[in-house]
Amino acid sequence: MSTHGGTRAVIAALLANLAIAVAKFVAWAFSGSSAMLAEAVHSVADSGNQALLLLGGRRSRRAATPEHPFGYGRERYVFGFLVTVVLFSMGGLFALYEGYEKIRHPHALEAWYWPVGVLVFAIVAEAFSFRTAVKESNHARAGLGWVAFVRRAKAPELPVVLLEDLGALVGLVLALGGVLLTMATGDAVWDGVGTICIGVLLVTIALVLAAETKSLLLGEAAGPEVVDDISRSLVDGRTVTDVIHMKTLHLGPEELLVAAKIAVRHDETAAQVARAIDAAEARVRAAVPMARLIYLEPDIRRGAVTASTTP
Repeated sequence: MSTHGGTRAVIAALLANLAIAVAKFVAWAFSGSSAMLAEAVHSVADSGNQALLLLGGRRSRRAATPEHPFGYGRERYVFGFLVTVVLFSMGGLFALYEGYEKIRHPHALEAWYWPVGVLVFAIVAEAFSFRTAVKESNHARAGLGWVAFVRRAKAPELPVVLLEDLGALVGLVLALGGVLLTMATGDAVWDGVGTICIGVLLVTIALVLAAETKSLLLGEAAGPEVVDDISRSLVDGRTVTDVIHMKTLHLGPEELLVAAKIAVRHDETAAQVARAIDAAEARVRAAVPMARLIYLEPDIRRGAVTASTTP
């Protein structure tokens, strides 16, 4: 995923959520709808989340230091995990609490046209933000299905914004349903039911994002296609004859560490092996530009030596 594409989706979501949050708070003040309050807090949490993603992207670009020799690329994962905490606590748990209180102590909606009007506006704005996230994700997912894209993406921004926007759209529909049912039946309990549904939705999304971001924090290898590209690039068929074993690790969404033991011909000189390693590194970087750090250890396959020395 390109950093530029992810940043564009995050900024679009931030602008949409700030406008929506203000509108929802105004509607809640006039109507007293708990679903509107839960949605307003949800939009504030989303706005904070997008600010965290932008901050994480900026901090991750700092140069490597002696204390952090591999740089700060994984800081994007740290801020991505913080987003899930905010979404779970400020969004999901608050909505569950507010919905529970509204069911226990229901009160009639006032000025119903405020929440209805704001929810319609919010649906349009969130749809625009979601459309931007989908468009940018289509450039990055390379034919993967949406579930596979969320699970395999190495950059946290697009999956986070994509699921946040999807959750926001579904939550707005739930909030609108709660308000409309309250108006139709005169029973404010439906407003609380809609709020609890929003809370369950946000908690579920937060847990999914937390699981995926935790995996990135622990350290993920490159995808199978990337590993195959690296393996093919290492072997030249002359000096480097095979890859004995290899490990990869994402130091950040667009930074990859490659460590491999490569098989070389037993009769090559040290100078020839050194030149072959330099050439192999150049081929890997040409095939996989995000392979920033490459460590190669030459070795000899014992079976090959035995076979070549047998009379």
